[in-house]
Amino acid sequence: MGNGGGTAVVMEGIHASAGALNALFLEEARLDAVTAAGSGPATDSGPAAPAGPAPVVDVLQQKIDNRLERLAVVSRLEAQLAAAKARDAAEILELQHAMTPPNASLQDRSFQEMSIIEEIAGVLTVSSAAAGALISQARQLCSLPVALAALSAGTISWQHAKILADETHSLGAAGAAMVAHFLDADAPHPARGAAPGDLVPSRFRAKVRAWRERHHPESLERRHAKAAADRRMEYSADRDGMAWLSLYLPGDTASAIWNRTTALARGLQGPTESRTLTQLRPDTAASLLLSTPGTRSSSTRGTAHEDAAHANAAPANGNVARLGEVPAPKADVLVTVPVFALLGLTDEPANLDGYGPIPASMARKLVADGATSFHRVLVDPRDGAPLEIGRTSYRLTKAMKQALRLRDEKCTFPGCNNHSLDNESDHLTAWQHGGTTGISNLAQLCPKHHRLKHASGWTPIPAAENEPPGWISPAGRHYKAEHRDWEPPWWPGNPEQLQTVRGGPPCCPPDLAYIGQSPAEDAIDKVLHARP
Repeated sequence: MGNGGGTAVVMEGIHASAGALNALFLEEARLDAVTAAGSGPATDSGPAAPAGPAPVVDVLQQKIDNRLERLAVVSRLEAQLAAAKARDAAEILELQHAMTPPNASLQDRSFQEMSIIEEIAGVLTVSSAAAGALISQARQLCSLPVALAALSAGTISWQHAKILADETHSLGAAGAAMVAHFLDADAPHPARGAAPGDLVPSRFRAKVRAWRERHHPESLERRHAKAAADRRMEYSADRDGMAWLSLYLPGDTASAIWNRTTALARGLQGPTESRTLTQLRPDTAASLLLSTPGTRSSSTRGTAHEDAAHANAAPANGNVARLGEVPAPKADVLVTVPVFALLGLTDEPANLDGYGPIPASMARKLVADGATSFHRVLVDPRDGAPLEIGRTSYRLTKAMKQALRLRDEKCTFPGCNNHSLDNESDHLTAWQHGGTTGISNLAQLCPKHHRLKHASGWTPIPAAENEPPGWISPAGRHYKAEHRDWEPPWWPGNPEQLQTVRGGPPCCPPDLAYIGQSPAEDAIDKVLHARP
């Protein structure tokens, strides 16, 4: 209760940021004076540069750089102020609890807590629900000293801190391990690539959630089974004659719906199509949902019972699923499944391209039900990084595209969330400038950032086989690449289980160095192609 040392550190950081901001405003005043005088900036070695277009352009560039630096300092100051705000919100509640008599009834304690929450809501001019959420997040954050210290230093924003508070909730001791993984460079297995504060919050949440799914004390299988029971469709009327329709579905089904809708919408684009891709997606989805199989005219309408009966009627060719049955997704997405999870020996989560971790049972169903996107992917048993794409694809271009999708997962431009199905493969160094067609010279870019790369001063930093490229902005700012946090695969806990895969004596994890198919792959082939 109360932390004078912590508060002093926060205030010291706030004063330092305020001083840096003041210095930048003084620099701006100096540049204004230079512009007003109609000459270039003076130097220590001589008089001011003569007036002319070049010095004016130089001053304007310096003003842009100054404002960019001010934005960075203001962002750091906002984070430091947020740390002070969170600390105060959490400590106010602790002080209120300390003032409560030990023999106070539960009802009295509840009313006093409600009263102080309303007091905070009034001071901040927010709703009581928002004040309660702030206190909850603040208390969780204060229980994570490393995260609070990062926020106090301004290295992460309040949005990043809220993500850590939300995702560590109910994790117990694993919550501190998660924070150390992302914020402590001395942790046993620190996060790779760009620092958390350099990732946009949505990308940071994706990385944090992927870590959480693998390390949660309750298995993803059990959590998914509970969550799937809550699947639903929601409808909400909006203004201007519009409405929202949303679905809460298993991740593989939702991803397949999105991918199929996007593919169909792209197929409709052309010179005579005026609708954007964003408009075509909902139009395509509405057409699919409101159409029934068969030969009924779209101009006729029956009762809801008649429509359902017609949809349930088995078509002659047997290719249309009955109403209520969800077919296996057929969209071309990559499913990375650990070998032992595919065989049912572990519950290690798989990875669905464009979504993230999924339960092993979901991945096994995708493969068993004939998903066309299953590719054999070998991973390094030391760190879980992919080694190669399976030999099912002989054409080099296709194999390299799949490898790029595994490595990059999304558009590699800083802050972009566009996942691999919408992206284009681009040469980082153009072919005519000596660039090769190796994976180290390739990267995924969405159409928007592909055009920006060729039409502006944004320059990619060289990539590597397992590392996507970073970027340098026209202002000279460096943005490190976002790396996926590959982890070593899980091994079955029972040594006898390994014997069924290796066909030899149980002892240690199987040798993954081989020529041709490994024993594990032979076992997979037998499982997947066994006659019923």
